[in-house]
Amino acid sequence: MLLTPRTRASRRPRLKAAALLASAVSVCLLAASAPAVPLGVGDRLFPQLGNPGYNVASYDLALTYSGANDKPLQAVTTIDAWTTTALDRLNLDFAHGDVESVELDGEPASFAAAGEDLVITPEKPLPDGSWMRITVRHTSDPVPPDGRDGGWVKTADGLALANQADAAHLVFPCNDHPSDKAMFTIRVTAPDDYTAVANGLATGVDRTGRTTTWTYRTLHPMATELAQVSIGRSAVLRRTGPHGLPVRDVVPAADATALEPWLKKTPDQIAWMEGKVGPYPFETYGVLMAEATTGFELETQTLSLFEKDLFTEPAYPEWYVDSVMVHELSHQWFGDSVSPRTWSDLWLNEGHATWYEALYAEEKADKPMETRMRAAYSASDAWRAAGGPPAAPKPPDPGRKISIFRPVVYDGAALVLYALRQEIGRPAFERLERAWVTTHRDRTATTADFVRLASVTSGRDLGGFFQAWLYGQKTPPMPGHPDWKPAASAARAPGGAMPAPESGTGPVGP
Repeated sequence: MLLTPRTRASRRPRLKAAALLASAVSVCLLAASAPAVPLGVGDRLFPQLGNPGYNVASYDLALTYSGANDKPLQAVTTIDAWTTTALDRLNLDFAHGDVESVELDGEPASFAAAGEDLVITPEKPLPDGSWMRITVRHTSDPVPPDGRDGGWVKTADGLALANQADAAHLVFPCNDHPSDKAMFTIRVTAPDDYTAVANGLATGVDRTGRTTTWTYRTLHPMATELAQVSIGRSAVLRRTGPHGLPVRDVVPAADATALEPWLKKTPDQIAWMEGKVGPYPFETYGVLMAEATTGFELETQTLSLFEKDLFTEPAYPEWYVDSVMVHELSHQWFGDSVSPRTWSDLWLNEGHATWYEALYAEEKADKPMETRMRAAYSASDAWRAAGGPPAAPKPPDPGRKISIFRPVVYDGAALVLYALRQEIGRPAFERLERAWVTTHRDRTATTADFVRLASVTSGRDLGGFFQAWLYGQKTPPMPGHPDWKPAASAARAPGGAMPAPESGTGPVGP
C-alpha cells in the first residue's frame, strides 16, 4: 500500500498455515453446548483475525450489484477447505452483512454471530483432515460500519475494494489472515451499462436480460486482503507486457484517452522489475484508476488500485508518479506472491516496495538512493520510538487498524535493506532478492525466513546484524557511512509521510 501525501502520515497450490501460532488451534475445539465465541490465529497485531482449525483451498464469490453503490449487494460465498484438527464448530471472519443461510456440504447448518465472527455448528463434529464445502448466502454492505474503514470503496460510478489490512471480512465471509492464501473465483452480476473486473483472468461474460455476469479466476493463491472487485462505467484497455503477459487497465470510460500516457508505461516498468528480481509472478497485471478518495494506493493482486487524481493532479511531477506506480507493481512480488506469515512481517512488503520505488527514481530520474536513505537514517530513531522497530511494530491505534502503516515499515524498513546491501555487497544482495521471490513464490514467509536466506546467500551468519536492525529500539551505525547520525527529532518523514513532490526524495507508503 502507498499513502498519498495528504494522509500518508496517518496511515497507508494453497499452503498450510497450521504452524502459525499453533497454540491458538486448541481453543478451536469447542463444546457444542458452549456459547459461540470469536477466535483468531493469535496474530500479535490482530489477535482475533483469522481462524484456527482449517485451511481454505478456494473461494467462490458471487456478487449481484443493483446499480446503486449505497445499497447492499446480494452475495453467495462458497468456501472449499479442509480441517487441520477435529472441529465441533468452525469460525469465519464476517462482520458487515446479513446472513440468510449457511450450508455445510450441502446440508443446512446452524450459525451465530460472535464479535466479528460467523460461528457455524455442523450436525456432526468434523474429523481432522476432512474436506468441507461451506456455502453462505448473505448481503455485502458497501456503506461502512461506524468507526471502520476498508472493504468496499465508493467510486464516482460504482465500487472497488480496499481490504488491507483486516477488512475483507467486511465484504465476504472468509479466513481473513494472509497466512491462509487460497484460489479465487469471482462472479459479478451487474446492469448492462456497467463493467466488472476482478483479480485474475476473465473466464466468461454472460448476458441475461438486462444484466451481465462477469467471471474471473486466479491462477495463483491469494490472501483475502488482496481481493479486488471493480464495478463501474469503465473502459478496459488491453496491451501486452513482457513475454506476452496480458496487461489490462481499468479506468473511467470518459478518461481513457487522457490517462493513456500513464497506462502505456506499465510494460516497461514490469520489464524493469523483472531485470531486478526475475519473472513477473502472476497471470496478468494492470492498473485500476478509481475516481475515489482513498488516501492511498493499494497492491491488490494482479490489479493495483490507484486514485485517479494521482495521475491528473499537476503538482505531482512525472518521476514521482512513476515511482508510485513501481511501488505497487513491486508488491506483486513482495507482499502478493510472497505474503507475510504474520502482520509483524509487514516490513518485508513495504520495505521492499519502497526500495524498488526509490531505486527506480534513482535510475530513471536521477534521484539518488543514498540521499533518500541518509534522510531516512536521520529520522529512523524517531520512527522507531513512535511506531516500534521495523519487524516488531507497535499494535494499531484504537479504531484505526491501518495505523500499522507507519514510516518505520516504509523508509525505515528500506533503510534496513540499504544497510544489508552495504554489509554484504551489491552482488550478494541482488542474489538474495532473486532467491527470496523464487524460493517463496505463491507462499507465505517470515522475517526469520529472510534472515536465514540472507545468511545462506551471503555465506555468513547475519543473525546479529538483523537483530539490531530489525528489533533494536535505536538505529545501528550504518555500514560504510560512519558520519551518518540520527537526528534528535525528525522534522520530515521521507517514508510513511510522503515528501512534497518537489523535494528530492521519493514517495513511501503501502
